[in-house]
Amino acid sequence: MGSGNTLLACEANLFLPYLCPKSAILEYTQRILESNDWATYLLVFCFLLLAATKYFYPRRFSELLMLPLSDKYFNVYGKEDSVNHPFNVLLFTVQVISASIFVFLLFKAFHPQTLEENSSLFIQVCTVYAVFVLVKVTIEKMVGNIFSMERLIDSYLFQKLSYRNVLALGVLIGNICFVYIFPITPMALGIFTLVILLLNLMALFYSYKKNGTVIAGNFFHFILYLCALEISPYIIIYYLFVTDGIF
Repeated sequence: MGSGNTLLACEANLFLPYLCPKSAILEYTQRILESNDWATYLLVFCFLLLAATKYFYPRRFSELLMLPLSDKYFNVYGKEDSVNHPFNVLLFTVQVISASIFVFLLFKAFHPQTLEENSSLFIQVCTVYAVFVLVKVTIEKMVGNIFSMERLIDSYLFQKLSYRNVLALGVLIGNICFVYIFPITPMALGIFTLVILLLNLMALFYSYKKNGTVIAGNFFHFILYLCALEISPYIIIYYLFVTDGIF
């Protein structure tokens, strides 16, 4: 019996290179050895948050998912200042985790030595992203009050948050694909990043178009707001990354 098992094992070892290409075997082995437990826990946590959001706000959640096809979500929920609504808080948490995982994957693809030097990189990215967005929203609301553009800014912030919550779901799916299915390569991540940025720009453009009448009445103030709080922060972040040689 023992000799029979040994014979079968030997035959399996002989035929394995023919059944599976060597590159596929190495890639599969590498994926097994590389632990993704932390990412699994975070992704499961995101799905738990989505399930809770769907459970407590089923109608609102369904209408949010239809946002790329219909403005019904904005017509129903956009008239109230609901940026701090629990629905948005839950989805913003998913957004922070999804975006942070994706930034972590970018570091892994473009600057892997940073991961070896900094074991708490994900926590830092997650903290910086959340603080950046929250501080930016707070300043934007303050600017709206100073320049008497509360209605425009509140509507714009609500629409921008809603669009990015939808995009975060796409990033979440992308994270699952890159962590468990597709190899993490600079080209694949770069293409996915460009797609997300393009969709974000399209959402912003549509939001500006939707609020065109209000913007026209506050055009000068809105241009100042756009340059100071929408363009310059990302330019500063870009140059910081370029200066540090990360990308």
